[in-house]
Amino acid sequence: MLQTRRPVGGKPPSYSRLFGALALAIGCLAGPARAEEPATPPTADTPVQAPAEPPADAPPDEPTIQQQIEALRQQLLILERKAELAAEAEAEKAKSGAAVTASAKDGFSIKSNDGAFTLKLRGYVQLDGRFFTSDDGDRGIDTLTIRRARPIFEGTLYKRLAFRVMADFGSGATLLQDANVDWTFAPTAVLRFGKFKPPFGLERLQSATETTFAERALPTGLGPNRDTGIQLGGVLVGGRLEYAVGVFDGVPDGGSGDNDTNDDKDVVARLVASPWKSTPSDLSGLSVGIAATRGNQKGTATAPGLGAYRTSGQQSPASGSFFSYRSDGTTAGTAIADGERFRLSPQASFFRGPLGLLGEYVQSRHEVRRGSATTDLTHTAWQVTGVWVLTGENASYRWYSPANGFDTSAADESKRGRGGLALAARYNAFRADDDSFPDYAASSAVQEATGWALGLDWTLQRGVRLLLDYEVTSFDGLGTPRPDEKLLTTRAQVSW
Repeated sequence: MLQTRRPVGGKPPSYSRLFGALALAIGCLAGPARAEEPATPPTADTPVQAPAEPPADAPPDEPTIQQQIEALRQQLLILERKAELAAEAEAEKAKSGAAVTASAKDGFSIKSNDGAFTLKLRGYVQLDGRFFTSDDGDRGIDTLTIRRARPIFEGTLYKRLAFRVMADFGSGATLLQDANVDWTFAPTAVLRFGKFKPPFGLERLQSATETTFAERALPTGLGPNRDTGIQLGGVLVGGRLEYAVGVFDGVPDGGSGDNDTNDDKDVVARLVASPWKSTPSDLSGLSVGIAATRGNQKGTATAPGLGAYRTSGQQSPASGSFFSYRSDGTTAGTAIADGERFRLSPQASFFRGPLGLLGEYVQSRHEVRRGSATTDLTHTAWQVTGVWVLTGENASYRWYSPANGFDTSAADESKRGRGGLALAARYNAFRADDDSFPDYAASSAVQEATGWALGLDWTLQRGVRLLLDYEVTSFDGLGTPRPDEKLLTTRAQVSW
C-alpha cells in the first residue's frame, strides 16, 4: 500500500505530481507497441481464404498496455483523493481539539485550539489569625479562622460570552458569591447579568486577594457588597474613561442578596477618568471617579433592610458590630427602611513606581421608620491608604507581582528570589447621624469610629502572600462608650 507522510506544521502534500510521474514511468517501462510487418499484396493466383473462426473455448482478448496504464492512473487518482480526505479530517480534528495549561495568573485552564471555548479553574484560600491586645472585658475572641475558601470557575463560550461562578466556604458558612455572564459586544459595551459586585466602592471592587490590608476600611461597609442585577459597562477613549450603570434588586449597606424583598430596585452608576493613562506624564497613574446608588426600599420587622457596621476585628459584643439599629422583632421596637436610599462616593487612586495611594469618601442616606416616627439618617465614612513596595516593583490597584519570586520549583537554590516586601499605612473614620440616637440606634451602638493601621506584606510570588497588620480603632460620640480595639491580624494566602 502506498503511504505518505504529512509534513509537520505544513499543508497536506499534493499527490497529483507524484502519481502522475509514477504513471508515466510505468508507460515508459512498457515501451511502444511493436509495429506489425506489412502484408504481401495478394496476386491473381493467390487463393482467397475465409478468416479462421476462433475456438469456442478461446480466452477473451487481454487489455492492451494503454488500457492497463489508464486503469492504473484511475486507481492512483482514487488513492490521491482518499489521502486528501484523510488529511482534511486530521486537520479538522486538530482544529477542534483542546489544550490544557496551568499558570499562576490563569490557574488551570482548558482551551479549544480555535480559542472559542475556555474553562479556567481558579480559587484562593486565606487563613487569618485575629489577636486582640489590651482587650478589656474580653470583647474580642482571639481566633484562627478560614476567612475565605473560594473555588472559582471561569470561562468563555463562543469567544464573546464569558462566565464566572464563585462559591465561598470560609467563616463557617457556604455562600454563592458570584454567578454572572458577560456578553462582550465591544470593549466599549459589555453586558453583565447575574450576581456580582455592583459598581460602587473603590476598595470593594478590588479582589480580596489584592487588598492592601487583610480587612477593608470602614467606608466599604456603607456600600453594597454583592447584588443580583444587570449592568452595562465598558472603556472609552483608549481606556481613559471607564463607565458602568446597572439595575439591581437593592441590598442594605455592606450586604449581599440573592432574592428581593420588595418591588423597588436600585440604580447604580460609576464613572472613572484616567486622563493621563498610557502617557509619559507623572500623572499617568492617577484615576478619579464618582459612584452613586439610588432606590426605594421598604423593610419589615423581620427584614428591616438596614445595615450594621463592623471594624476589622469583625466582631464585638451583643450585636456583632459597633453600630446597628434597634430590632426586637416587633413593629414598634424595630427600625426599618422606609423610603429613598441614596449613596454617593467620590474616589481616587494614584500609583507611580513603588508608591500607591487610594482614597474614598462614602455618604449613605436612608429614610428610616420606627413605629409611627420617621426620619432621614445620613452616615459618612472615609479612608486614605498608602503602600510602598520596598523591593522596587511597581505598585498598582491590582497589587503587584514580585520581580524575583520565591520559586520553589527552581532546582538551583541560588536562582530562587526572596519575593517582594511592602509597607502599608491607613487612616479611616466613620460617623453616624446624630438623629440615630437614641430612638433608632441599638443600645450598644456608638456614633463614631476612627482607626489607624500599619501593615507589612511579603508577597513570595504571584498568588502567595503573608500579611501582618496592626490596627487601633477608637470610639467616641453619642451612644455606649467602649474602649479602643487593638487588633493584630495575620494572614497566609494562596491563590491560583
